[in-house]
Amino acid sequence: MSDRPEIGVLCLDTSFDKIPGHIRNPDTFDFPVRYRVVEGATPRRLVREADPTLLRPFVDAARDLEAAGVAGITGACGFLVLFQAELAAAVRVPLWSSSLVQLPMVHRMVGRPVGLLVADEAALTPRHLAAIGAADVPVAVTGMAGQPEFREVMLEGRRDALDVERLAAEVDERVDALARAHPGLGALVVECTDLVPFAHRIQARLGVPVFDIVTLTTMAYASLTRRPYRPAV
Repeated sequence: MSDRPEIGVLCLDTSFDKIPGHIRNPDTFDFPVRYRVVEGATPRRLVREADPTLLRPFVDAARDLEAAGVAGITGACGFLVLFQAELAAAVRVPLWSSSLVQLPMVHRMVGRPVGLLVADEAALTPRHLAAIGAADVPVAVTGMAGQPEFREVMLEGRRDALDVERLAAEVDERVDALARAHPGLGALVVECTDLVPFAHRIQARLGVPVFDIVTLTTMAYASLTRRPYRPAV
């Protein structure tokens, strides 16, 4: 049992394979994580329907994680950003619901439009961006809902086995299309936690900084576990 602080993760009710790089694969991090699945919180209800009745069970789950002693809480779906204010107010530990929380910072860092790779482009609304103060950030959005592997496994839950190479090719296709349509992007934020395992491929194709829920969680963990500086030997 590790005595290092844990990060809690609010999870959707899904059962497909979570490969290394996914926030729900504990090997993704070099610090301990504690998962809390919210039963009935399907991708359809959160992503496509923005079901407001999900707020209460996510608040309860966040409070459960806090009671378990986690140092901070994050989410395993970027569309949780819609509940960012309510979730953060419900607990006394830092809570970052989505990789999109980084968006205003990223734009200020690069001074150019920021690409967004999301689960479902049609489901991303101005409300999601306004929830984290990014309503005025210039973005270029592409989504995965039209890609068969992503749609069948992640959005519709037809099967648990994931064809990683097929999904990687779908990510490549969407990123390449985004680059052709918007050649001046300064960075890209991956909204969807299912796509983080392909962040290295995205960066190789775009040649810009790539941010996601793992970059945000790693930064937040560092802020929660400061250590004294020691002189080099």
